[in-house]
Amino acid sequence: MSHIRGRFNKPADKLVTDYNASLPFDRRLYLHDIAGSIAHAKMLGKQGIITQDDARLITDTLASIRKEIEQGEFEFRIELEDIHMAVESSLIEKIGDVGRRLHTARSRNDQVALDMRLFARDAITVTINSLRDFQQALLDVAGANKDVIMPGYTHLQVAQPVLLAHHLLAYFEMLQRDIERFRNCFDRADVMPLGSGALAGVAYDIDREFVAKELGFSRVSRNSLDAVSDRDYLIEYEAAAALCMMHVSRLAEEIVLWSSAEFDFVMLDDAFATGSSIMPQKKNPDVAELGRGKTGRVYGSLMALLTTMKGLPLAYNKDLQEDKEGFFDTVDTLLSTLAVFTGMVKTAHFKPENTAGAVDRGYILATDLADYLAGKGEPFRTAHDIVARLVQYAAEQGKTFPEFTMDEFRQFSPLFGDDVREITVASSLAARNVTGGTAPARVEQALADARKLIEGG
Repeated sequence: MSHIRGRFNKPADKLVTDYNASLPFDRRLYLHDIAGSIAHAKMLGKQGIITQDDARLITDTLASIRKEIEQGEFEFRIELEDIHMAVESSLIEKIGDVGRRLHTARSRNDQVALDMRLFARDAITVTINSLRDFQQALLDVAGANKDVIMPGYTHLQVAQPVLLAHHLLAYFEMLQRDIERFRNCFDRADVMPLGSGALAGVAYDIDREFVAKELGFSRVSRNSLDAVSDRDYLIEYEAAAALCMMHVSRLAEEIVLWSSAEFDFVMLDDAFATGSSIMPQKKNPDVAELGRGKTGRVYGSLMALLTTMKGLPLAYNKDLQEDKEGFFDTVDTLLSTLAVFTGMVKTAHFKPENTAGAVDRGYILATDLADYLAGKGEPFRTAHDIVARLVQYAAEQGKTFPEFTMDEFRQFSPLFGDDVREITVASSLAARNVTGGTAPARVEQALADARKLIEGG
């Protein structure tokens, strides 16, 4: 390592220094690194490992270094390799040998493990709040359009009528699962590793529980080897982020389709769309497309970290430096995507007349006709076959179901009666009156339940 000269007779090659350095990207850990060092210094003073005066001088100086960084006055020197040494070197420059006492009873191995856990906890908290904001946007739009009817699709073919609110609440449910995954990830990240040393613990009478309490951790790590080499919580975050981005990408794909001239279900706000450099008429759903594209980027970071970890022996290996850039990028990508999608959904204008018009296409009430025959005593599989032949006939004749005469209906089954005319889009929706169904009453309840969920935190 370029700055630790103890057993080396010459400095590291410039290429090695640059290759080895993580300061260009881990400098963003400065708040967490300084918070961990302040807690560590307080503990050293409390335990009598260093004097209380030295502990106070160290903590006060660390606070001043934090202020320098925040005000842009701190010089980050690449030869110092990482944020830990950048802060410690500045500390030593300011207060001399007293600053050298800070690293008593710790290693950079447990120090970086601490910093990453502190950063991850903060990132998870912000992520959950961002997901809640996105859920609120979906809920607001669903509530404002709770009577809007649209086609539901399977295989991207018209299937059955649903309420737009029901469709949007499907994404609310996905995001709720994402929140639960991130909460679980927080529990795994909420373990204080400092005191593990390089790999075997430390030979000082430290108080790990004190440090944990100072930093808000619920518990301390139970195995020093595991503590310095564990990155499961980062992988869990990236896996949860990958799933979340997949959900966002599915919505993105639907927005791209819905905003096309062929569907024309939604108009995106001008602030969340772009134009063309050559075609004046274009209003492109670039936000949705970019979110769809960035999903692959998050997948890549997950696979990179899994691949990095798969062959590492215990305990710390320099490979673990590769945990940071991908993780930081995943956090930044997910948070920016959630923010912009929240804005896009909030300002989107749906077109009820167009969604309702689309419902009239594709013999969307065919399943209801089969259910009607089944209700008259026909076995459902037989009823399905009857209606399938009826649909084929209708397509050949260029007719819709309401245009059928009763004689035409009865060509396919004598069970058809005048009450078949009562089958409508509205009756189809109302018939799905089961928990989780698209019946208006069920959707109204789902909206109320979603509001309570958000209000509950």
